[in-house]
Amino acid sequence: MAIFNSRKGAVSSSKAIADAASWYCAILLAELILLTIFRDSYMIPNDHDYNIIESNHFLLSKPCDEIYVVGEGETLNTISDKCNDPFIVENNPHIHDPDDVFPGLVIKITPNSHHT
Repeated sequence: MAIFNSRKGAVSSSKAIADAASWYCAILLAELILLTIFRDSYMIPNDHDYNIIESNHFLLSKPCDEIYVVGEGETLNTISDKCNDPFIVENNPHIHDPDDVFPGLVIKITPNSHHT
Protein backbone atom coordinates (compact mmCIF):
# COMPACT_ATOMS: atom_id res chain seq x y z
CA MET A 1 0.00 0.00 0.00
CA ALA A 2 2.89 2.39 0.71
CA ILE A 3 4.32 1.81 -2.77
CA PHE A 4 0.95 2.62 -4.33
CA ASN A 5 0.68 5.89 -2.38
CA SER A 6 4.21 7.01 -3.28
CA ARG A 7 3.60 6.20 -6.93
CA LYS A 8 0.31 8.11 -6.84
CA GLY A 9 2.09 11.06 -5.22
CA ALA A 10 4.83 11.02 -7.86
CA VAL A 11 2.25 10.93 -10.63
CA SER A 12 0.29 13.69 -8.94
CA SER A 13 3.35 15.96 -8.59
CA SER A 14 4.38 15.28 -12.20
CA LYS A 15 0.88 16.18 -13.32
CA ALA A 16 1.00 19.37 -11.25
CA ILE A 17 4.32 20.34 -12.85
CA ALA A 18 2.98 19.59 -16.33
CA ASP A 19 -0.17 21.60 -15.61
CA ALA A 20 1.87 24.56 -14.37
CA ALA A 21 4.14 24.41 -17.43
CA SER A 22 1.09 24.28 -19.69
CA TRP A 23 -0.35 27.39 -18.03
CA TYR A 24 2.93 29.26 -18.38
CA CYS A 25 3.09 28.32 -22.07
CA ALA A 26 -0.53 29.38 -22.60
CA ILE A 27 0.07 32.73 -20.91
CA LEU A 28 3.24 33.30 -22.93
CA LEU A 29 1.43 32.45 -26.16
CA ALA A 30 -1.42 34.82 -25.29
CA GLU A 31 1.07 37.62 -24.57
CA LEU A 32 2.84 37.06 -27.90
CA ILE A 33 -0.46 37.13 -29.75
CA LEU A 34 -1.47 40.37 -28.03
CA LEU A 35 1.90 41.97 -28.74
CA THR A 36 1.61 40.99 -32.40
CA ILE A 37 -1.91 42.39 -32.65
CA PHE A 38 -0.92 45.68 -31.04
CA ARG A 39 2.24 45.96 -33.14
CA ASP A 40 0.34 45.25 -36.36
CA SER A 41 -2.48 47.66 -35.51
CA TYR A 42 0.10 50.33 -34.71
CA MET A 43 1.81 49.82 -38.07
CA ILE A 44 -1.36 49.75 -40.20
CA PRO A 45 -2.42 53.24 -41.28
CA ASN A 46 -6.11 54.11 -41.01
CA ASP A 47 -8.24 55.31 -43.95
CA HIS A 48 -7.26 58.93 -43.30
CA ASP A 49 -3.57 58.02 -43.57
CA TYR A 50 -4.17 56.23 -46.89
CA ASN A 51 -5.85 59.35 -48.30
CA ILE A 52 -2.86 61.47 -47.27
CA ILE A 53 -0.44 58.97 -48.75
CA GLU A 54 -2.32 58.72 -52.03
CA SER A 55 -2.85 62.45 -52.35
CA ASN A 56 0.84 63.17 -51.80
CA HIS A 57 2.07 60.26 -53.93
CA PHE A 58 4.02 59.21 -50.89
CA LEU A 59 3.66 55.46 -51.31
CA LEU A 60 7.34 54.95 -50.56
CA SER A 61 7.08 55.86 -46.90
CA LYS A 62 8.78 52.73 -45.59
CA PRO A 63 12.52 53.22 -44.98
CA CYS A 64 15.05 50.95 -46.66
CA ASP A 65 17.24 49.49 -43.96
CA GLU A 66 19.84 46.83 -44.61
CA ILE A 67 17.37 44.30 -43.20
CA TYR A 68 13.99 44.88 -44.83
CA VAL A 69 10.65 43.26 -44.02
CA VAL A 70 8.30 43.03 -47.00
CA GLY A 71 5.02 44.84 -46.46
CA GLU A 72 1.51 44.21 -47.75
CA GLY A 73 1.25 44.71 -51.51
CA GLU A 74 4.98 45.03 -52.11
CA THR A 75 6.84 43.17 -54.83
CA LEU A 76 10.55 42.73 -55.40
CA ASN A 77 10.30 45.24 -58.25
CA THR A 78 8.71 47.94 -56.08
CA ILE A 79 11.20 47.29 -53.28
CA SER A 80 14.09 47.31 -55.77
CA ASP A 81 12.96 50.66 -57.18
CA LYS A 82 12.29 52.18 -53.78
CA CYS A 83 15.51 51.00 -52.17
CA ASN A 84 17.73 51.38 -55.24
CA ASP A 85 18.81 47.71 -55.07
CA PRO A 86 18.64 45.96 -58.46
CA PHE A 87 20.23 42.78 -57.05
CA ILE A 88 17.72 41.75 -54.38
CA VAL A 89 17.29 38.21 -55.73
CA GLU A 90 21.03 37.67 -56.13
CA ASN A 91 21.75 38.90 -52.58
CA ASN A 92 18.98 36.82 -51.00
CA PRO A 93 19.54 33.14 -51.81
CA HIS A 94 16.51 32.17 -49.70
CA ILE A 95 14.26 33.69 -52.39
CA HIS A 96 13.76 30.82 -54.81
CA ASP A 97 10.88 32.36 -56.76
CA PRO A 98 10.84 36.16 -57.22
CA ASP A 99 7.06 36.02 -57.68
CA ASP A 100 6.58 34.30 -54.31
CA VAL A 101 7.11 37.33 -52.06
CA PHE A 102 4.82 37.75 -49.07
CA PRO A 103 4.35 40.22 -46.21
CA GLY A 104 6.78 39.48 -43.41
CA LEU A 105 9.51 38.06 -45.66
CA VAL A 106 12.89 39.34 -44.48
CA ILE A 107 15.35 40.39 -47.18
CA LYS A 108 18.77 41.99 -47.27
CA ILE A 109 19.03 45.35 -49.02
CA THR A 110 22.30 46.54 -50.56
CA PRO A 111 21.64 49.89 -52.25
CA ASN A 112 23.43 50.54 -55.51
CA SER A 113 25.35 53.78 -54.92
CA HIS A 114 26.17 54.16 -58.64
CA HIS A 115 22.52 54.38 -59.68
CA THR A 116 21.32 57.86 -60.65
